[in-house]
Amino acid sequence: MVARAFTVAFEGVEARLVEVQCALSPGMPSFSLVGLPDKAVSEAKERVRAAMNTLSIALPSKRITVNLSPADLPKEGSHFDLPIALALLAALEIVPKEEVEATIALGELSLDGRLIPVIGALPAAMCAAEEDKSLLCPRACGAEAAWVGAAEVLGAGNLQEVVRHYTGQVPLMAAEAGEVTRAAGGRDLRDVKGQERAKRALEIAAAGRHHLMMIGTPGSGKSMLAARLPTILPPLSAAEALETSMIHSLAGLLSEGGISRNRPFREPHHTASMAAIVGGGKGAKPGEISLAHNGVLFMDEFPEFPRAVLETLRQPIETGDVVVARANAHVRYPARFLLVAAANPCKCGYMTDPARACARVPACGEDYLGRISGPLMDRFDLRVEVPPVAYTDLDLPPSGDTSAEVAARVAAARTVQAERFKDHATARVNADLEGPLLEAAAAPDAEGRALLARVAERFGLSARGYHRVLRVARTIADLDQSPDVRMPHVAEAVSFRLTVATKG
Repeated sequence: MVARAFTVAFEGVEARLVEVQCALSPGMPSFSLVGLPDKAVSEAKERVRAAMNTLSIALPSKRITVNLSPADLPKEGSHFDLPIALALLAALEIVPKEEVEATIALGELSLDGRLIPVIGALPAAMCAAEEDKSLLCPRACGAEAAWVGAAEVLGAGNLQEVVRHYTGQVPLMAAEAGEVTRAAGGRDLRDVKGQERAKRALEIAAAGRHHLMMIGTPGSGKSMLAARLPTILPPLSAAEALETSMIHSLAGLLSEGGISRNRPFREPHHTASMAAIVGGGKGAKPGEISLAHNGVLFMDEFPEFPRAVLETLRQPIETGDVVVARANAHVRYPARFLLVAAANPCKCGYMTDPARACARVPACGEDYLGRISGPLMDRFDLRVEVPPVAYTDLDLPPSGDTSAEVAARVAAARTVQAERFKDHATARVNADLEGPLLEAAAAPDAEGRALLARVAERFGLSARGYHRVLRVARTIADLDQSPDVRMPHVAEAVSFRLTVATKG
């Protein structure tokens, strides 16, 4: 007789249903696991055996075979412990088979029977809702999984509580969703002295999710500006928060089951490997570009990143997702992020300062920024030079708009875009405009079209560059609450495209 339990295996952010089959048959006593398990899954039989002993349950002197179906799907992670234990308990007729089959379970067992938290509870709850099953998980994961309101989530502290629940002695209580977390304030765009043009570029980038390149001497405020970008971004919508949290759940980054409405802000160091940025490694985990989904990816010292790492950004910038290819599987992660890059104008950093620049000017600047390929540079919608701030200006009182004031304008522009794209599932903001939708939404007036034609001819804009100027112009018009894209909007968009330091 075969008893069944259910769990999930993760492929990217997708949780695939796995059937755990347990059969007891005559023969030499043994405990075998089949179905392409990795080392952590193979070791589950020893943890299950020890946890059963704490309940004074002796395994029968029979051949125990556990199959993880589909057998050709790789099984990775310690969360298979609990479903294997449930299938075995059902095979031993200690718990009802029907109730076990109506549940998706995941959790790691300690040797004393305690349930240890595992990653991926949120995607597992999504799968449970689709399969019309309840979810059983460690109590510490319950608050995270309970955000999926369509599935009943039961959290248990140990295997004994699980047995008592299924035998009707002490039913488990349904888990409650965790707190909605919000980042503490403190940073304000008004803290940045001067740099009004860079602040304007930040506002446009936030309003339309346009990629931004900042080039300036050391200490000019590039990192300070980027750190304040999250303060002007609108909070995540409910759908975006769930989507983003599913990725963070797989990475084990959700704190106490709380779902954050703040947009992610990731700032990897320039020594990060390709697997850390793009994703990969053991289990093909999400990388920084996926952890920044619906948020900001800030890459300081941009030319210092390995060339191969920078080039891998080109496709995700265009498609909004990344595929981590492995010999036996292709894992897809969403990666729709706002890229903010910061760089010095040259290796020494002072190319524009005659008193401090090295003797290799301008060759040092061409060599340094030349590490960024033309196709990658072409994907930055906004390029802005960040000049040094005089020390006399640092004593001046704060000037310009606060983050709250800028955030209000950004939110108003995002509201306009939400209305524009309400019937288009593939577009959320102006950066997603393409094809007929771009032509319909961002067509400039006659003067703006003539200006753009002259600029394209004079500076040799690529087709991608031409379209990106139109998208930025549409965002500037939205910030002005203008239904039409006019010549001043196009002119400002062009001014951010043609920056001396980036050579057009």
